[in-house]
Amino acid sequence: MLSWRWCRFGELGVDDLYDALALRCRVFIVEQVPYLDPDGVDRDAWHLLGRDRAGALVAYLRVVDPGVKYDEPSIGRVVTAPEVRGTGLGHVLVREGLARCAAVWPGRANRIGAQARLQRFYRGHGWEPLGGEYDEDGIPHIEMLRPWQVA
Repeated sequence: MLSWRWCRFGELGVDDLYDALALRCRVFIVEQVPYLDPDGVDRDAWHLLGRDRAGALVAYLRVVDPGVKYDEPSIGRVVTAPEVRGTGLGHVLVREGLARCAAVWPGRANRIGAQARLQRFYRGHGWEPLGGEYDEDGIPHIEMLRPWQVA
């Protein structure tokens, strides 16, 4: 069972911010490729943090406001801790994020820039690819759109 926290950047406590950046760094930079993760977009986003019973941050995503990256809201930085991979928590996290998006932006589609290798995962949640692959920080990505639907 996870406890969820959904908040704007300015509402993140110091521990929440530290834990989120540490988890993102652990996965996106240490496991994947060096790049500057704090990209200046976090301030224009909602943040969803999932903590386990012990209080450890094991799931995180952000939703960037419409008009910042895309015309639509955009789920991104979707990450689960390595020790909980394979448990289905990534799907739970995305469903929770979509439900939060539906509450904040009812009737709005959601656009993402997904790692190309994760297309099947995101298609399972209703996103469809738009165009071809592109390089982002040395990793193949693809833009995907999820039309409005009840989460």
